[in-house]
Amino acid sequence: MSNILIIDDERAIRKTLSEILGYEGFKVDEAADGEEGWKLFNEKNYDVVLCDIKMPKIDGLEFLTRAAEKSPDVPVIMISGHGTIETAVDAVKKGAYDYVAKPPDLNRLLITIRNALDKNNLSKETRVLKRKVNRVQEMIGVSEPIMRIKDTIEKVAPTDARILVTGENGVGKELVAKWIHEKSNRAEGPLVEVNCAAIPSELIESELFGHEKGSFTSAIKQRIGKFEQANGGTLFLDEIGDMSLSAQAKVLRALQEGKITRVGADKEIPVDVRVIAATNKDLLKETEAKTFRLDLYHRLSVILIHVPSLNDRRDDIPLLINKFLEDIAEDYGQAKKSIDIKAMELLQQHNWTGNIRELRNVVERLVILSGKTITMEDIKSYVLPA
Repeated sequence: MSNILIIDDERAIRKTLSEILGYEGFKVDEAADGEEGWKLFNEKNYDVVLCDIKMPKIDGLEFLTRAAEKSPDVPVIMISGHGTIETAVDAVKKGAYDYVAKPPDLNRLLITIRNALDKNNLSKETRVLKRKVNRVQEMIGVSEPIMRIKDTIEKVAPTDARILVTGENGVGKELVAKWIHEKSNRAEGPLVEVNCAAIPSELIESELFGHEKGSFTSAIKQRIGKFEQANGGTLFLDEIGDMSLSAQAKVLRALQEGKITRVGADKEIPVDVRVIAATNKDLLKETEAKTFRLDLYHRLSVILIHVPSLNDRRDDIPLLINKFLEDIAEDYGQAKKSIDIKAMELLQQHNWTGNIRELRNVVERLVILSGKTITMEDIKSYVLPA
């Protein structure tokens, strides 16, 4: 349900528009002057604003200027019975979505509102997608373990050395791989990710190396594997400890020779790929249990980077929370929420078994369920177990 704010000093106009828009399924708030309207605009999130021009205290054009500075994506439709062509042009120049003369043609007004909502939704989606695509990968934190990781990345990223990233689930191993890629000489090339734990063992070879049409029952067409897709860039093998032994042997050969062979083919294909692997397992123990090849371990672990758990870097929690509050506010198209000191202290003391992934989810939950400021009571209600 879309939220609409009507600002007009004529009570009859407000009531008529409110009844019609309510009947059409919109949620409507009313303000009798520009000052009251500006207060509501700062307190709530609106999808469209209908604003009169001639009003006491704050007139419509001043409201429009303020609204354009605070929330430029919210369409403001100006309504006036005293307007001229010059007034309409001035309003549009200052950022108004449209200008409607009084008494408004209700059908035209409804069409204008729906068009404004469509534009607003499209703007939000575009902004979120752009931010996700263009978001600079960064590691948040100033604790000693994180500073060591940052220093290591600065040294190894420009090289082609293979890297093994270890750590518990949710600590940010994927982020380390992305940061290495972005700082490497291969940053202009592709970064291809493979979750080895999510692919059945009988399909992992086809996923990594590709296959020829007819090489097995469901191979109805040729497929290019991840090694070829990552040519000239970086291949990130996540959860490599879950890879089958037969696939491990082929990965080892690809690393040794720089060549791969598609399933069902004889031709060797040269590939230029930097491999970064990650695991939450102790691979040396896996080699003792004969579930992971020792020679592959040595090939992958030229550089070892261990990412600490969130419980081992509690000093970074306030920085992470503030970053997540900014990101979530931008994703939702809302003002960033604040968090009081006692609430922050409770979150720092919490046992984060799910690490950063759990913290991100908790912050999103608090943003959705809390008021303008996240309090200690919110933490007790929505985060801590009963």
